[in-house]
Amino acid sequence: MTGTIEKYAGIMALTVSLIYYGGCQNKMDYSKLPPYQNPNLPVDERVDDLIARMTLEEKVSQMVNDAPAIERLDVPAYNWWNECLHGVGRAGKATVFPQAIGLAAMWDKEQMFKVATAISDEARAKHHEFLRRNKRGIYQGLTFWSPNINIFRDPRWGRGMETYGEDPFLTGKMAVQFIRGLQGDDTKYLKLVATAKHYAVHSGPEPARHTFDAYTDVRDLRETYLPHFKMAIEDGGAYSVMCAYNRYMGKACCGSDPLLNGILRNEWGFNGYVVSDCGAIRDIHERHKVVNTREEAVALAVQAGCDLNCGHQYPALVRAVEQGLISEADIDISLKRLFKARFKLGMFDPPDMVPYAKISYRVVDSYKHRKLALETARKSIVLLKNENNTLPLNKDAGTIAVIGPNADDVDVLLGNYNGIPKQPVTPLQGIRDKVGSKSTVTYAPGCEWVEGLPVLSVVPASALKTADGKPGLQAAYFDNREFKGTPKLERVDSNIDFNWWDRAPVRQFDDDNFAVRWTGLLVPPVSGQYALGGEGFNAFRIFLNDTLLVAYPDPHHSKKVYKWVELDANKEYPVTIEFMESSGDASMQLLWQVPDPDREKHALEVAQAADVVILVMGLSPQLEGEEMPIELKGFSGGDRVDIVLPEIQQQLIRNIQALGKPTVLLLMNGSAVAINWAQEHIPAIVEAWYPGQAAGTAIADVLFGDYNPAGRLPVTFYKSIKQVPPFTDYRMVGRTYRYFEGESLYPFGYGLSYTTFRYNDLKFPTQINAGDSIHISVSVTNSGTMDGEEVVQLYVSDEQASAPVPIRSLKGFTRIFLKAGETQTVTFTLIPHDLSMINRRHQRVVEPGFFTISVGGGQPDTDAPTVSGRVEVIGKEFMFNSL
Repeated sequence: MTGTIEKYAGIMALTVSLIYYGGCQNKMDYSKLPPYQNPNLPVDERVDDLIARMTLEEKVSQMVNDAPAIERLDVPAYNWWNECLHGVGRAGKATVFPQAIGLAAMWDKEQMFKVATAISDEARAKHHEFLRRNKRGIYQGLTFWSPNINIFRDPRWGRGMETYGEDPFLTGKMAVQFIRGLQGDDTKYLKLVATAKHYAVHSGPEPARHTFDAYTDVRDLRETYLPHFKMAIEDGGAYSVMCAYNRYMGKACCGSDPLLNGILRNEWGFNGYVVSDCGAIRDIHERHKVVNTREEAVALAVQAGCDLNCGHQYPALVRAVEQGLISEADIDISLKRLFKARFKLGMFDPPDMVPYAKISYRVVDSYKHRKLALETARKSIVLLKNENNTLPLNKDAGTIAVIGPNADDVDVLLGNYNGIPKQPVTPLQGIRDKVGSKSTVTYAPGCEWVEGLPVLSVVPASALKTADGKPGLQAAYFDNREFKGTPKLERVDSNIDFNWWDRAPVRQFDDDNFAVRWTGLLVPPVSGQYALGGEGFNAFRIFLNDTLLVAYPDPHHSKKVYKWVELDANKEYPVTIEFMESSGDASMQLLWQVPDPDREKHALEVAQAADVVILVMGLSPQLEGEEMPIELKGFSGGDRVDIVLPEIQQQLIRNIQALGKPTVLLLMNGSAVAINWAQEHIPAIVEAWYPGQAAGTAIADVLFGDYNPAGRLPVTFYKSIKQVPPFTDYRMVGRTYRYFEGESLYPFGYGLSYTTFRYNDLKFPTQINAGDSIHISVSVTNSGTMDGEEVVQLYVSDEQASAPVPIRSLKGFTRIFLKAGETQTVTFTLIPHDLSMINRRHQRVVEPGFFTISVGGGQPDTDAPTVSGRVEVIGKEFMFNSL
């Protein structure tokens, strides 16, 4: 075997060079290469040949997310960890679309496919650009850990913004389009690998995810927690699934044979690979304590069907084999799945054979993609209230006051797991651009998001000076991250607000190995308590008075870190900022919040002087997200304790409303908020989510009537958290529109328009046999005076079920455009599964009885225009082969 490798070493090295750096191999005689390097052979044969050449240690080394090179086989290093939740994430400049919850609010499958196609174009282009620069690190590959399709069952969950909402049907349909757009349609090659996560029964509480055991009955599992995963596999063709941190029914999800082998592979026919959530394998023995040792944990996970370990546990598989806990043949099964994915991505084939390798880097942040981001942001916006046609506003309204912590903050555009756009547009900027010289736009932040969380901004040049009194800070640029030797560049920087993307500040530097040190004096303008810190990527330290103030090292994403400090006006404080770059993007900002006890007073003065007030309120990804160290009133560990808008914002809203000015409330958040007072007193309310790079332009288009909003809520907005069962209770009773019997603030599927729609001529058979499909048609008319889109929704209610069933379930939707006065016929088909339920014997059946079918602009029994009818299912009970 070794002789064979040595014999072809030169040819193989040439092959790898051509594959990974470009070139033509049309004249290559592949028959002289080992089978695994012959692109004309079947993939399975190539994979088998490669794995047969590996030692056990080499095999195991390839089963972790950061897989090293196997040089003797010319297998290059590969990092499996990549993100593209709503744009290519953590890999430099990218087009940033609305956060996933906003994508769901479009209720537009075709648009979702376009978004995913743009994302995969940018991902492919980036990957090949990285290869040309000999980079194969984290966030530079082709296997993406998106989408997150967990059910947003509880509004407190901080990561709910990453999902497509609370309904399995909507989630599944949107996920299928996203997955297809990522993976492409080539018959031989995958464009990317999409990963449906987190499988299964996973949705908070966030701090308990490493120890929590979720319990449900079979009905909730099959009717709520699995349908969208099934659709992602069977209809979307997802080639990867990520197993969750938690346990389900006593078994760790990443070590659950019933979930991974029984349902995923044997029942649904999944033939891709499973990757663990990061650290989940360690949890099996350290936190869940399902087994006692690391070796037992890794053996359990692999045998259960978890092929790839995000983490560092799987190297213990070597000892697990020695201890007889697992066989090398079991390891081979997982390894074949992993390498088959890499081969299907074209990683071992000449670039000219892989169609996706030809995508130009010019697609990244291209005009076409920026336009798509704007269209998508517009489609995601939901009009919640419009009393007396307050909206749209006139562009010549006079003076427009824009007030609120979300009015001019870039973070709230981007959500989490995001890329970095080149030119993000905040609501304030979008409104200014929209009205131009026709109106005067004034601005005041008014308040913080929540008491204790500062709204940080870049420290201006006016507050910085060098040791010899020049404006700015003395900067020293080093060609290494350890600050060794003498600086290669010294200069004065006016302030610290840099984004070098995936490059370096000095052309000659290695863009993944440099450092910058800024020194000088900080001169506060007023006395008081400042929030002082920074945001940077990869690592930074900030010293104040020669004492370490804050430090941040993280290879995954940037983050704002700060401390509260008392500073005296006009006093000179020595400050040093050190930035170190080791991988990926490079950015650094020095940030602060200047004390302002009159912040609300100033906002009220600005509002009083205005003709129209736009309040930009909501939440922030600094408050809701993944395992965050946030412990502020109403928030804990990235989750929310309550769902009301923070009191500091509510107070400002009430005080401004009391001025009697025409007022619009614009919400930006990743999860539902209870705004009961605002719903009663503010005439116009708009939900914009975290809308991506084009946020401000899209919002202004809606507010001023250049776009007619048609988004719909993918989640229920409850009036109070008291309406929702305990967070840790995974039973669905009382949760989501399907089981919630109370009165919501805004129901799932809700959304208004600047025009009106009318439904007529609902047609379907009044009687069918059990097991038959139903063909449905309805006429939809734009009965208003403005062109617009309507989201047509179909709901089914089983009136006579013999076992518990939802109040109603979404079973069809489509988004259509109608000119004023235009009528369109919309058709749906309900298949037998859409009328099915799980009986008390845990069988899936269609029972005889009456079903109500409702079609309209929202749920029946709400303010949405709907038409309904009944169909009777007759004959013998129809039974399915599986659940």
